[in-house]
Amino acid sequence: MLFITMMIIGTLITVTSNSWLGAWMGLEINLLSFIPLMSDSNNLKSTEASLKYFLTQALASTVLLFSVILLMLKNNMNYEINNSFISMITLSTLLMKSGAAPFHFWFPNLMEGLTWINALLLMTWQKIAPLMLISYLNLKNLLLISVILSVIIGAIGGLNQTSLRKLMAFSSINHLGWMLSALSISESIWLIYFLFYSFLSFTLTFMFNTFKLFHLNQLFSWFTQDKIFKFTLFMNFLSLGGLPPFLGFLPKWIVIQQLTFCNQYFQLFILLMSTLITLFFYLRICYSAFMLNYYENNWVMSLHVNNFNTKLYLLSTFFSIMGLFLISMFYAMF
Repeated sequence: MLFITMMIIGTLITVTSNSWLGAWMGLEINLLSFIPLMSDSNNLKSTEASLKYFLTQALASTVLLFSVILLMLKNNMNYEINNSFISMITLSTLLMKSGAAPFHFWFPNLMEGLTWINALLLMTWQKIAPLMLISYLNLKNLLLISVILSVIIGAIGGLNQTSLRKLMAFSSINHLGWMLSALSISESIWLIYFLFYSFLSFTLTFMFNTFKLFHLNQLFSWFTQDKIFKFTLFMNFLSLGGLPPFLGFLPKWIVIQQLTFCNQYFQLFILLMSTLITLFFYLRICYSAFMLNYYENNWVMSLHVNNFNTKLYLLSTFFSIMGLFLISMFYAMF
């Protein structure tokens, strides 16, 4: 509880601070409280993961502090330093902190050593502070390069993965590209996208954590008895990918619309192409699970649907699948 509270406080300090030094301090508090949460005595990979996380984040924090000092020298001591150069360094460190390409190298390897709860925190909560700081910088061109690289790497990296955690990591990198492009338009659109993405990630990771699923072959052989769970799980996959009738399509729709208004057709084209690739591998997984690896026992044993976890999962899945219809209805009514 202590470390989770400290982690939340660290993010809030960063978001609410009015100086770069205060933002850096919040990021450090956030980092140092997340590392004890990562280390788990039952999981051998978690120590390695926490060390990797510490090293990459410490490097990013050091360079961020360095760029802050450069900025102070420029403003207070009248040093002749190019302002865009300082902003470029700052943006690079923040992209590294959030795990966006081309600084994504640590993210998939790290995810492999985490439990699902920590993975969810890393994919959602840990991105708030760096992304808020990125919104303060006005570097559209460099951000565009990062967006394009993130969506392409996120799409291609997930193609040959069998580990669910790595699949979610590359999916997260892809979504981060969308979030950065939403951030370049307006902060409110980024917030909407982020909330929807967090909800969909929570639904999937909650399910994976409940049934201790870590690899694709577990998905195929698992829910042969209970077809409802099997269908809802893969519907959530498709929703995360952004297939139209599901909730995951709504934030992408908003970003597509705003990019069209801003005449950013090249960026939009690359975002859409990469999303089609991610949808391809999600559909391939779903197709394999539904069509190929299917057998049924003579005696059919159903899962226990009475406990709280499964009820919560089914409720969130309902919103994930029917959310777009519900929101459309509300919009039409009011």
